[in-house]
Amino acid sequence: MKHLYSPQPLETISLQVESSPVWEVILGIAGYTYSQLRHTFDLDEKWVSEQSSMPASLVNHLKVIEKTNFWYGLIMLQNKLSSLSIQDFSNRLSEIPIDCFYETLLPYKDRETEPLRKATATEHRGELFEKYAAYFESHDYLGGYVHDLGHYSHLEICDLFNNTLDEWYKWVSQQEEWEKWTKALDFEQKQYSSIDITNPIEEIERITGGIKYLPEPSVWTVKLIPHVSYRPWILEQRTPDTKLFFYPLKEEYLIEPGVPSNELIRGHKALGDELRLKLLYQLLKGPLSLQEMTVQFHTSKTTLHHQLSILKAAKFIRVEKGIYSANQTQINAFSGQLNQYLGVHI
Repeated sequence: MKHLYSPQPLETISLQVESSPVWEVILGIAGYTYSQLRHTFDLDEKWVSEQSSMPASLVNHLKVIEKTNFWYGLIMLQNKLSSLSIQDFSNRLSEIPIDCFYETLLPYKDRETEPLRKATATEHRGELFEKYAAYFESHDYLGGYVHDLGHYSHLEICDLFNNTLDEWYKWVSQQEEWEKWTKALDFEQKQYSSIDITNPIEEIERITGGIKYLPEPSVWTVKLIPHVSYRPWILEQRTPDTKLFFYPLKEEYLIEPGVPSNELIRGHKALGDELRLKLLYQLLKGPLSLQEMTVQFHTSKTTLHHQLSILKAAKFIRVEKGIYSANQTQINAFSGQLNQYLGVHI
């Protein structure tokens, strides 16, 4: 059989590191309003100690964000707008046609549900939001998020977004660390202004310090967004054609010599509990589900989930499809981190 082949340019994903104060503000709002995991965030203690200085209007706006998970919409909009300042975000938001606004905010599910997603964005009727929300019924928050999009008007959502961003920025930019953060994030972006586009998968892992990305159908752009406010977590989101990875900024940018890293502190706190040590001991023997651990430890799922989230934040364990396993690499490296820190003073 004869085969005619005409070589064409090889297509690959577009990869970029994107950072701005707007991203940091949005991720701060997302972290602050994530009540279930907030105790594991690096900045939680600071948020608690400083929250008395928040204006009452900001506190109220954050309560709405927490209830509705509208932080997700802020991420989707900033991905669309790539605004460089809070005022720029507000200006561009006012220029988005209402159909485009809802298409940006509505989460992508799959190819089969795309017609309904687009119809909901175009017609933005309550019953369509309810119908589309049903496809996310098993998701942690997207079902309720889509439902609430249909119960707030376009103007109410825009006002909430603009007011929350503006007030959070005014509050957080008064913190003494803010200038250091923005300079470090700007340096991180400039450091990766030139990326090896021929090896995007390897570059993603190198830049983020370990994210392993498997290409997905229809995704042509991958954005890597460094952050401080969402540390130590990696946040992963996607649109119909773009993958977003929010990765923690390297801690050496943020601490002075002689100051222990949050990773070191977090690790020792995670190990300073009898139940967490027992959980880690069992997981080193082999992977377990939450249900299996509930039976083995005679402890409620709520309690175990809380303790496991602390171990996961310290990177001592992983979870994939509901199965927990020990991160042997991090466990082995942890004692070395302590020796490295203490060695400065020996």
